[in-house]
Amino acid sequence: MATAARTFIKAPTQARRGEVVAIQATIGHPMETGLRSDSAGQNVPRSIIRRFEARFAGELVFAADLHTAIAANPYLAFHMRALESGTLELRWSGEHGFSHVEQLALAVT
Repeated sequence: MATAARTFIKAPTQARRGEVVAIQATIGHPMETGLRSDSAGQNVPRSIIRRFEARFAGELVFAADLHTAIAANPYLAFHMRALESGTLELRWSGEHGFSHVEQLALAVT
């Protein structure tokens, strides 16, 4: 199930062949640990993003498994070498069917 999420992504739209480019991504998500109680004394159910994957032209270029201790609205940054033009796909997935995908084009000259 795809879920709408607020994201901020900083990535170049163009690069020279062989250039190392930086990708930065933040997603709005409360990242509830499941260890906190609400005002009625009931445990708030855990709800965290479990996995982040970045694929360029279908090939996995970065992945991270996230756990309970990760902050709300997690920020991730990585570098990749631009060898050809293609689409960068950023995918977040988590508990309770959470899933969000963003796609960005990168033109390599």
